[in-house]
Amino acid sequence: MVHNATSAGRLLDLLPLFHDDFRVQLLVTSTGSSAFQSGIREIFTELELPVLPWEQALATRVDLAISASFGGELAQIQGKLSVISHGVGYTERLGTPGSGGSEPTFGLSPEWLLADGRPFVDGFVLSHPEQLERLARTCAEAVPSAVLAGDPCFDRMLAARPYRDRFRRALGVRRGQRLVVLNSTWNPEGFFGSGGRDVLPGLLPRLAAELPADDYRLAAVLHPNIWHGHGPGQIRAWLDRARRGGLTLIDPVHGWRQALLAADLALGDFGAVTYYSAALGTAVLLAADGREKLDPEAPLAEFVRRAPRLDTYAPLRPQVEGALDGHRPDPAPAGFVTSDPGRSAALLRRHFYALMDLPEPTAPASLEPLPLPPYDPPRPTAPLYVRTRVHGTDITIERSTEQPHDATGATHLAVHEDTRHPGDLETADVITRDGRPDDPRLGGPDRWTAEVLREHPHCAAAVYATGPDACTVRTRDHGAFRLAAGAGADADPAAYASSLYAWLAHGGTVPPDGVTLRTRTAGGAHPFLVEGGDSRRAAGG
Repeated sequence: MVHNATSAGRLLDLLPLFHDDFRVQLLVTSTGSSAFQSGIREIFTELELPVLPWEQALATRVDLAISASFGGELAQIQGKLSVISHGVGYTERLGTPGSGGSEPTFGLSPEWLLADGRPFVDGFVLSHPEQLERLARTCAEAVPSAVLAGDPCFDRMLAARPYRDRFRRALGVRRGQRLVVLNSTWNPEGFFGSGGRDVLPGLLPRLAAELPADDYRLAAVLHPNIWHGHGPGQIRAWLDRARRGGLTLIDPVHGWRQALLAADLALGDFGAVTYYSAALGTAVLLAADGREKLDPEAPLAEFVRRAPRLDTYAPLRPQVEGALDGHRPDPAPAGFVTSDPGRSAALLRRHFYALMDLPEPTAPASLEPLPLPPYDPPRPTAPLYVRTRVHGTDITIERSTEQPHDATGATHLAVHEDTRHPGDLETADVITRDGRPDDPRLGGPDRWTAEVLREHPHCAAAVYATGPDACTVRTRDHGAFRLAAGAGADADPAAYASSLYAWLAHGGTVPPDGVTLRTRTAGGAHPFLVEGGDSRRAAGG
């Protein structure tokens, strides 16, 4: 039973517990109880299971109904009812219709658990004994139905930890880069709120300007209610500038856990994603705490009270670097997420089959492994100020969307051909493009680079990246070159091209048999081979 896309995501975790059992027919329904209905239809379409209208679901006798929310007329279900959490336990203060001015803790109070003064949930799944202790204080009548059965969401992340590097590569995170995952819950007090105190929109351009593009990658995990409440198209429109600067938007149902596993730093608020990040041992900075929305006795509230804060008025890079370099994992969050790590599949299946009064299958219970996301590297098209220092064949490079006031070294402007503002191309020193070498629309690297130099007289070098580790560079004064990453190198080909441009401007010359240069960025050295290609100048085409 789906309340919204958030609860649907948690219910998806449970489906493998019923796989291969011909005795069980799965049905799905939407309670219609959430203002955030967008996204549910797409999830149901993907599942390809029979969908019951809510009225029919209420009238249908079932052996087991499972919900990850208390939305809808759950007390009217014709069958056994089990409720699981759609977050890290039950932490948020949230009022119910008729509860007056009080705001009880969602899921742990009579307002949510009793109907006509009696419990209506047959199996109330909790992930840790501390939740049971709070339940006993707030609604003792519901304690007999409580079941400690772990956290399947967290267990899937724990099982996928060995694949962290694959998840990073899927996001296009290069060696030495640090991935900062921005995350927000959907409250007005959240990082990306709606109460006039939004922090994220004003912070994004500063992050892109202050964190060098080759040292950091930015990704955003927004609560499904933000994503589907406003619409993915609206979110992309609001964050267009950030996306052009390299921000990746993460699927809030299918991709957020992989992003957390790939992250070096979680920059967020008081939501479950931040707490899961800390439980995974990731460094955390809070940009909005919203502590007044939390049950003060919940472990999440204690975490929020103690977690380091981001000072949004101070320079950002020193704070980010300090949080990363000084991080020491805190064992407390992992200890409170679940009391049975890795065992939720077995515990939940035992619980569900007991409610159905059905013998369990003999095969071990298991959850679906987190899928490897599609390859989705950043494609920044915002102009980049490139600062370089040349020492022999070593070129130190730093690229960002704005020029710092204390910048040192020579600077040139690199602009992607798909920049939002075509006037940027008229002032660019380097113009870039990425595409297949056989793309008929562009005519291939040689033709495209020659055309760019003819059409933009100020441009000194045109760069056509043909893959994640190679590009063609045509310069106005030195001809054309092929650049390819050397052994152990893992930097953006556009960074190699800017390094070559700076090296040539510093007096370097490429011998007939080529030369190996080293781009120094992201804390490492990235060798790349430069070979002379077509020596004809742009005028010769």
